[in-house]
Amino acid sequence: MAGKFVLSRTADGQFMFSLQAPNGEVILTSERYASKDDALAGIASVRFNAPIDARYERLTSSDGRPYFVLKGANAQVIGHSETYSSPAAREQGIESVGRNAPEAALEDRT
Repeated sequence: MAGKFVLSRTADGQFMFSLQAPNGEVILTSERYASKDDALAGIASVRFNAPIDARYERLTSSDGRPYFVLKGANAQVIGHSETYSSPAAREQGIESVGRNAPEAALEDRT
């Protein structure tokens, strides 16, 4: 079973998506987009950039927990992870995004 992108509309009318692993766990959440077309372009960018390790920025939250952001070739953030319990768990999250995003199905909930 492959992962999937879930495209949805926010309460204020914007669009965003999440990437879910095959087990349903959210492994990446997008920024908000003004239009559906922009959100779909964001999904295409995640598909393209996810396998490229250099596109991930490994960060630490203010409470000391590791997380990551995925950036496009233009250095703009296209998605971020939740926080993880350890740097090793963060690396597993990055690996999961890289493995699942390129072939993930799209579930349009808009």
